[in-house]
Order: sequence, then C-alpha cells, then structure tokens
Amino acid sequence: MDRSPVLIALGGMLAVAAGIGIGRFVYTPILPPMIAALGLSKATAGLIASANFAGYLAGALGAARASLPGSRRAWLLGALLASAVTTGAMGFVDTVPAFMALRFLGGVASALVLILASALVLDRLAEARRPGLAALHFAGVGVGIAASALLVALLPGDWAAMWRASGALALIAALAVALLVPSAASHPAAASSRLAAERDPRLRRMTLAYGLFGFGYVITATFLVAIVRATPSVRALEPVIWIVVGLAASPSVWFWTALARRIGLAGGFAAACLAEAAGVLASVVWPSLVGICVAAVLVGGTFMGLTALGLMRGRELAAGGDPRRVMAAMTGAFGVGQIVGPVVAGVVAEWTGGFGAPSVAAAGALVVAAWLGRR
Repeated sequence: MDRSPVLIALGGMLAVAAGIGIGRFVYTPILPPMIAALGLSKATAGLIASANFAGYLAGALGAARASLPGSRRAWLLGALLASAVTTGAMGFVDTVPAFMALRFLGGVASALVLILASALVLDRLAEARRPGLAALHFAGVGVGIAASALLVALLPGDWAAMWRASGALALIAALAVALLVPSAASHPAAASSRLAAERDPRLRRMTLAYGLFGFGYVITATFLVAIVRATPSVRALEPVIWIVVGLAASPSVWFWTALARRIGLAGGFAAACLAEAAGVLASVVWPSLVGICVAAVLVGGTFMGLTALGLMRGRELAAGGDPRRVMAAMTGAFGVGQIVGPVVAGVVAEWTGGFGAPSVAAAGALVVAAWLGRR
C-alpha cells in the first residue's frame, strides 16, 4: 500500500530517533550515574563509548556492500530490533567487557539504521518530489535525544533502570516504523557511472570532512553531562542539559537545510562546522550557566544539521552512482572519527584533569572540516 510522503518521513524520523537518538546518544546522560555507581574511570568510559563507535564503523562497512540479501526494509527493521535489545540489555549487566560487547553490537545496528532508513526515505521523497521533508526524517535524532533524556531524568540515580526503559522506548518506536516505512524499488546505476561518481575528488574531500566532523563533535556529545557534573558552578544543570541538546537538535535540520538552499550544501556544511566548533569551545572555556547553555544549543543545534547536510551533499556528488554506497563510505569515515575521539579525550582528561585540551583539538578538527567541505 502506498503511503503519503509525510508518513514516510515520519517513519524515518522514528527510525533514527530509536536507532541514533536513543541507541547511540542515551549513553551520554546515563554515563554520570554509571561512573558514580560503578567507579568507572574517564578512560574506561571513553573505551566503552569507542566500542559503540567501532560497531558503528563495522555497520557502515557492512552497509557499503554492493548488495545485501533480502530487502532493505527487512534489514532496517532487524537493525532497529537489535538496537532496542542491546540498549535494554545494558541494564542487566555490570562488567566492562559486557558493556563493550553490547555497545559494539548497538553501534552496528545504529549505522545500519541511519544508512538504510536514509536511503529508503530519501529515495521515496525524491520520487514524490518532496525532498524538503528530509528535514523531518533527520529531526528524529533530536526527538530521540530529548525523549530519552526526559526518560532518564524521571529515573534519577538508577542507571540500570535508565537503560531498560530506554530499550523499551526504542522498541515501541521500531514497531511504529514497521507500519510507516515501505520497501523501495531498487534502481541500480551503471557500473561506469557509479565509479565515476565515487572517484570525484570533491566526494573524497567531503568524506574526509565528514570524518573530521565525527571526531570534532563526539567528545562534547559523549562527555558534556560529565563536564557539567564536574563543574561546580553549573552542576545544577545536569538533569536538563541533555534535554536542551535534544530540543536544539530537533528543529536544527530545518534551519540548516533552509540555509543550504540559499548558499548551497557545501556552504551550509561549512557554516555549521564553524558554529559547532564555537559550541565545543564554549563547553570548556566558558564554565558558567550561560556558557554551558550556549554549548548545548550550538552543539545540539548543529550536529544533526551536519549529519543531514553531509549525507545530502554526498548524495548530490554521487549523482549517477549508488547513494547507499556513498552514504556508507561517509558514515565509515565518520565512524573512524568517533572511535578516536572518546579514547583520546578519556586518556587526555585522565592526564590533565579535564576536557579542555581534547575539546580544543576537536574544535580545530571542525574548522578543518569546514575548509574541506567548501572546496
């Protein structure tokens, strides 16, 4: 049965809300009570985060295969189920190896959700001549962050219950996706066109910029709540700061795609990178109520815009090629940046006693990403 473009975009929104907004990002607000209850070091917390990003990279590489057995929709629904199960299972274990294994598997699922949902939904919206609804699809990450942050705030102190409830919420969203997102007909490109598109030097630069974006955003995205808890002047913000990030993320894709319609996808991507760099710096150089809120709004208000603009730019450069393979390659580069970021941040924070130095490095990476994205 045909579904309206709005319902398809809504299904995509729920998919990325479950697989990314919850499956990936709920670790951030749950991390401080986990550290307090289990005595985890910053380095160990970063290692667990990087296990998730290693899985994300593995999922991206798997999605880059020329063909997947079965339908993309079946893979998407399976990935959503795996994301919900691995998220909920975090509340039933208490050892670092178990955490790492579950977060790795959850990362695989998150990457598959983002790539397959985006390929299915963006193709359908293009066919319906409603590409503007892509903003609704990508807004799901902010919706998932805000919803899971609110859920976590309602369960103070009990980190295990937070994970279980988050897994249940992701499962409910996955069931809704099954009703809303249809299969899509495959339109394979000719091999010569695909190779020409994938060898475009602009696409290579965009892929590298996307990887630097992965490194640049992830330190703040992973440790922002921990930074707030460790800063006496803003500690009272801990229960709400991640909600602020999610609320800023939800409408951000509309803003950045509207800007991109005026100045181009490359220009919009560069502008968002610079805004995010300012937010990353604010999180460590402006330790006040205003500074931390500015950081939350700038980081929350850009990272999903960058995700959307980057993938849309890759799809634009891959015209005549296979957009799923291009999205997967870019997501793989992003995954490498995500893996490196938390490990570096955790180790350097242990050495220096704070997240200042790694955050400055992250901001520098975002500036370089802005330069590459514009070329």
